[in-house]
Parts: sequence; C-alpha cells; structure tokens
Amino acid sequence: MQGALEGIRVIELGQLVSAAYCAKLFADYGADVIKIEPPDGDLARQWGPFPNDQPDREKSGLYFFLNTNKRAVTLDITQPRGRALLLELIRDADILVENNHPAQMRAWGLDYVSLAQLNPNLVMISITPFGQSGPYSEWHGYDLNAWHFSGCSARYCGRPGEAPLEQGTFIADFYGAIAGAAWGFGATYGRRLAGGGQQVDVSCAEVAAAVFVGCGNIGGYAQDRKFDSRTGVGMSAGAPATILPCKDGHVWVMALEPGQWNGLRHVMGDPEWMQLEMFQDMAVRAQNQDMMYPLIEQWTMEHTKLEIQEKCQAAGCPVTAVFTVAEAAEHPHLRERQYIQEIAHPVLGNVRDLGAPFKLLACPGGPQRPAPLLGQHNDEVYGTVLRMRADERQQLRADRII
Repeated sequence: MQGALEGIRVIELGQLVSAAYCAKLFADYGADVIKIEPPDGDLARQWGPFPNDQPDREKSGLYFFLNTNKRAVTLDITQPRGRALLLELIRDADILVENNHPAQMRAWGLDYVSLAQLNPNLVMISITPFGQSGPYSEWHGYDLNAWHFSGCSARYCGRPGEAPLEQGTFIADFYGAIAGAAWGFGATYGRRLAGGGQQVDVSCAEVAAAVFVGCGNIGGYAQDRKFDSRTGVGMSAGAPATILPCKDGHVWVMALEPGQWNGLRHVMGDPEWMQLEMFQDMAVRAQNQDMMYPLIEQWTMEHTKLEIQEKCQAAGCPVTAVFTVAEAAEHPHLRERQYIQEIAHPVLGNVRDLGAPFKLLACPGGPQRPAPLLGQHNDEVYGTVLRMRADERQQLRADRII
C-alpha cells in the first residue's frame, strides 16, 4: 500500500529533535526523506538511552525513534563541495526541513531567498526557538530556552509562590516539529494557489505559547492585564481536581460538574458528608478542599487505580489512572491501536517503537524501516539520485566530504 505522501521528496538538514521529528512525520506517510548528517553523525546519536548504558552512535534510542523510514547520507556542508552536492539534492526536492541558526544558513548561502532562486517550488520549513525575525532571532538557543520564553513554566510547572520548574526535555521542539509538518504539508499542497513554494517560519516558543499556555492567557493579558498562573497540583477554582494516592499508585480525580460529582458520590458509597447540599457547587468544594481531599483519599487508598478508573468512568465521572511510562508502554489499548510496534534493526535487533500519532484509515502510516546506520544510503542516494560514478563517490570519501 502506498503512503499518503508517496512521491514527495524531503531533504532534512538539522541536528537533534525538531527537524528530525518534523521530517519523520512526512516519512511515516510515504514521503522519501533524505537525512543529511555530518560525517561524524547527528548529535542525536550521542543521546541515550543506550543498551546497558554503553554509548554507541548506532544504538541511540533517541536517534532510532526520530529517524525511522528515512534514507540517510553523510555530507560535510561546511566545505564548498559538500554544499554544492546539497544544492543538487535541493534542486529537485519538494521540501527542505531545517533547524539551523538563521545566520548560519545565510553564511552557507542556504537561506530561503537563495534557495528559492534554485528551486522556486521549494517549501522550506525552518524550525528555531525564536523564529526567523525579531530581535531574538539571532540568539543561540535550545528547547528549554524556547520553553521558558513562552511563559509555559510560569503558567503550569511548580507550586504557587515557589520557583517555576522546567518541563520534559524537548517538549517545545516536538510542538514546533508538529506545527512545522502540518503547515509545511499545507504549503506543499498549496503551491499552485500560492504560485510556488514558500518558507514556513516556525518559532517553537510561539507554538508552545499558543497550544500549551493557551492563547487565551496571553491574549487575556494583552486585553485586560489578567492571566492564570501555576497552581501546583489541583485547581483553585473548583474541586475535586487533583492527583491522589491509591492502593497501587495514583489517580487523577476530577469531578467538577454536578453530574460528575454525584457519580463520584455513588461510586464512593454516598457517604454522609458528600450529601451536603452545599457540595453541589464546585466553588464551595474548592473552598473546603483541605477537609475534602483527605476524606476522598481514605477511599482511594482502598482500591487500585484501574478499579477506581473503571468504576468512576462507568458512573460518568472522568477519573483516570496515572500511568507510569512502563505501564503505558505495556497497555493493551495502545497495542490494539498498533501504536506500539516492533522493528528489526541490524545492530539493535528487534526494537519496540511508537507508531504514527495520527491515523489515516485509507493509508495507515507509521514506521516500517529502522533508523539508518551512519552513511547507510550514501551509494544509493549519490549514485542513483545524483548519478555519481563509483570513482567520484570514492573521491568524496577520500576528501572526507562524505
């Protein structure tokens, strides 16, 4: 079965996460993605996890996840001959995905203005912490720089009155990658209407600000100087809405609306204190949460998280088990949806991987081929795509261009 993006060629030029994951989303649905790595490899190869904690550039878990279904070549674009070969690949490509510093791309002659002269139909997806314009566009930054610039940590992570906390590694990069893939896809299929290609300028900080902090917060502050701040665990305006311990871990207990609250009452056996009329108001429950939460916890500690989840869901109360990573990876729901897959790798052996996060029923996507070894497709790409002879490729190796 052909992928939905069969016939689209993508060149990936970047390091670590944002460009790689963006390009992976195209590769998952059949696009021909050619990944450009420096001769010593993408920096992601130096990140774990590694089997037995033994670093090996062919065994990086991060690299494996980010690069399934791709072809990969090595190329030193810091040398003029290397950049010339890259330009030959870009000449006939549909999409270029990159996450390099804008000043570096200009210095290499790989900025959009230059590349559009070479390939007017090129869609260039540029993913950076702060975007291609504005005073911070020239700053060097990483994922956490974008994350904290967006206001996300001040809004969500940490307790009130204490220092904000950092979020999980690369989360802003993943947000930027998904946004880049979505709008890069739109720009590619809209080339006829737009009169050719264009640059898709993705700021990871702006994407995080919109989808995580919520544009309502930033927009609300711009309008009337009001915004929400972090509350620690739980909510201040309504209750119950918090994480509580149970017999085998934790559950997220949320029962704000009257129907949800009464469903929780039913599951807990309708104790006398929950029958008070004033507790039909979630704001009143919030004012009494210091008294209420210990009483609910007495009940949760008598049951497992799956028991609590199933009983509450059946009663119309959206209580959810808090799964560990191991529990999520082994969960039958994800296996049934084929989100957990197994792929054979020539060095790692059989490896479990995540499937495509979006489902197309007519042409399902997802990883089919393992992440490439370093330089695995040099002869294939340079020989068949650029039609270089074997002796020319050998000279490139001797000159350390590839």
